[in-house]
Amino acid sequence: MQNLNEAQFRIIEDNVEIWEGTKVRNFVHIRTWAKIGKNCNIGNYVYIDKDVIIGNNVKIQNSVNIFKGVTIEDDVFIWPAVTFTNDLYPRSFIWWDEKIVSTLVKKWASIWANATIKPGVVIGEYSLIWAWTMVVEDIPSHAIVVGNPGKIIWWIDKDGNKLDQPPVG
Repeated sequence: MQNLNEAQFRIIEDNVEIWEGTKVRNFVHIRTWAKIGKNCNIGNYVYIDKDVIIGNNVKIQNSVNIFKGVTIEDDVFIWPAVTFTNDLYPRSFIWWDEKIVSTLVKKWASIWANATIKPGVVIGEYSLIWAWTMVVEDIPSHAIVVGNPGKIIWWIDKDGNKLDQPPVG
């Protein structure tokens, strides 16, 4: 039996930037003009659309979909099966790039499994989006968000310790 080359299990289109130390696992599709920083880990079955920007030290686990318009800053952790959307009024018969709405995930945020992120939101630094949460509005830094729609249930410091109120500064 032939030993298959790992590269046969992924599609990386032309003009993609992938910096040193980044690992791209099996069955990954990275579209044209995507930019992925240093020391990232891209899990199995991940889709990264055209023009997506991913910072350094980002961990993206299996089965994540990141569509055009999404920027993910450094040191973000994305658990399995998270989906980032990019069109507020999707219709299969009406599509053009001008409909795409930008989404930003700031440094040190974590997004747990199966969360869905509505287009046009900003997820703040150190925030944590709980599993199965639907993010429909901007999330401030240090917030823990749960539910559908996502609501802030408490605050955390940079190490994940519970706080009674958001940190100052």
